[in-house]
Amino acid sequence: MKIRHESNPEDVKNYTTESLRNHFLIESLFKSDELNMVYSHYDRLIVGGTIPLKKTIKLDAGDTLRTDFFLERREIGIVNIGSTGKITVDGKAYSLNKRDCLYIGLGNKEIIFHSNDSSDPAIFYFVSSNAHKEYPTKVLTIKDAVPTKLGSDAESNNRTIYKYIHGEGIQSCQLMMGMTLLEPNNMWNTMPPHVHDRRSEIYLYFDMDEETRAFHFMGKPEETRHLLVKNQQAIISPPWSIHSGVGTKNYTFIWAMAGENYTFKDMDFIPIEDLR
Repeated sequence: MKIRHESNPEDVKNYTTESLRNHFLIESLFKSDELNMVYSHYDRLIVGGTIPLKKTIKLDAGDTLRTDFFLERREIGIVNIGSTGKITVDGKAYSLNKRDCLYIGLGNKEIIFHSNDSSDPAIFYFVSSNAHKEYPTKVLTIKDAVPTKLGSDAESNNRTIYKYIHGEGIQSCQLMMGMTLLEPNNMWNTMPPHVHDRRSEIYLYFDMDEETRAFHFMGKPEETRHLLVKNQQAIISPPWSIHSGVGTKNYTFIWAMAGENYTFKDMDFIPIEDLR
């Protein structure tokens, strides 16, 4: 598990492209038969990924958390972005097709990732936050998730939002998680942008062609920066930062948040004329 510390927004103004990428971009989460994780000091979120190919993979933080097991003081949301697989939680198996979500609450000890077919493996992406109360383990499939349509072709942001873990969906302590799909020929997300200084957020961009790139915009509204992102890379978004993007082609991304409150609509929108 790699550690990412917080950055002062005044310092970020002076970051080079390399420094921005080192602090906020997670370039390589998904490797066959490996568990890769990043611990962010923004709201102590952990983001990770694994591709169980020739063996099963156990969720284990090693010595980083100094707890007896990963979810001793945490909860976790997991989305499968690959082919069909399953996750066993203390011996009980949960099957996940592509874009299905599994929430696992505080106190569960053994979490193991499996692929159904090693020639076409599952790809598991997860985000974990601190928790103070146990909530039931639950699957929400993409078929059962309620879609919310936003945007328009005229604005190049015709998209569908699926909310998995939130106040009106799978219950959790503070973790919120969902997915946004852009329709073909639509490239923008979250414009005009917003900030929510009471919580941080993590994006995972995926379902992108090898040559496709997303320009992820970040920074304070009056001092914006950007990161160039490719398929299956993640972005850590600080509470003080906007988080918006445009792609060279349509794409899909998973968003996850945690922090002070549990209200999806807690956003402070930034008028486009105020961006710099």
